[in-house]
Amino acid sequence: MKTIFRFIFIGLAVVVTGVSLVLVYVKFGLPDVGTAPELKINTTAAQIERGRYLANHVSVCMDCHSTRDWNFFAGPPKAGTEGKGGERFGPEMGFPGTIYSRNITPAGVGHWTDGELFRAITSGVTRDGKALFPLMPHPSYGRMDQEDIKSIIAYLRSLKPISNEVPDAELEFPMNFIVNTIPQKPNFQTRPDTTDQIAYGRYMVNAAGCADCHTKREKGEHVAGMEFAGSAEFALPGGIVRSANLTPDAETGLGRWTKAAFIARFKALDPATGYKPHPVKSGDRQTIMPWPMYAGMSEHDLGAIYTYLQTLKPIPNRVVTFTPTTSEKETIASK
Repeated sequence: MKTIFRFIFIGLAVVVTGVSLVLVYVKFGLPDVGTAPELKINTTAAQIERGRYLANHVSVCMDCHSTRDWNFFAGPPKAGTEGKGGERFGPEMGFPGTIYSRNITPAGVGHWTDGELFRAITSGVTRDGKALFPLMPHPSYGRMDQEDIKSIIAYLRSLKPISNEVPDAELEFPMNFIVNTIPQKPNFQTRPDTTDQIAYGRYMVNAAGCADCHTKREKGEHVAGMEFAGSAEFALPGGIVRSANLTPDAETGLGRWTKAAFIARFKALDPATGYKPHPVKSGDRQTIMPWPMYAGMSEHDLGAIYTYLQTLKPIPNRVVTFTPTTSEKETIASK
């Protein structure tokens, strides 16, 4: 009997030692995406303008890295806060801990090299080698054209410096270990010719991170087979928001939408100046979708996105896009 207990003890000791070694490696040996590249961007006016377009209207960096005003529909960024960071994303919103968007103005990242910024955006690793929680979809940005990433960096360098100290993220177990396994070396693509609507649309969908919000998640992971079918949930003070189905399913997705209707949805309310959000109160329909920012995307680029989305596999999935948490319950379903 003593021999049996001895073998059990030895077995448990081996297992515990093995698990401990794995955890130590994950915690201190990862992420492993290589050193930041030696990079110095010789900025041009055209590059800054391209970066401004991407950061404000496609990849919408300014969406999370500014202060959003939730007194208005779609929470538009407050003027004068562009890039200052500090937006909080906590457990009450479904996150595994508390994460804050970083200050990406020159006051926050002015001491970073261009290569360190480049690695952070495309691989999800800070200048001191720490993993970034993929609230910023760096796996998607790592599939963009390198020149587009350089343009975003050039634009960030042009922002007005805003002094704003941002707290470090506090991730819960086991995400504080798992996060180190997420950064990966980029797999850069060449931006397709804009006349190839499907290929260019696919590129723009990736650059905009559409799949990140429009794919259902369970335990933080995308549900296989539900890509672009919506149902990802986001908790806001006035209710629960769920992303819409972007697949071309005729009954629950975009199957019956025309390209003109799709573009008009982004350019709604004021075709001349773009989306103008209206004031909302608790219980009114709200969304995390930054409509005012995407409204600045060109009709050509929006049309290419529509064309690509129409090539996806239709997935039937009727989504209730907003459920108020006030006493006046009113369910609003997507069309």
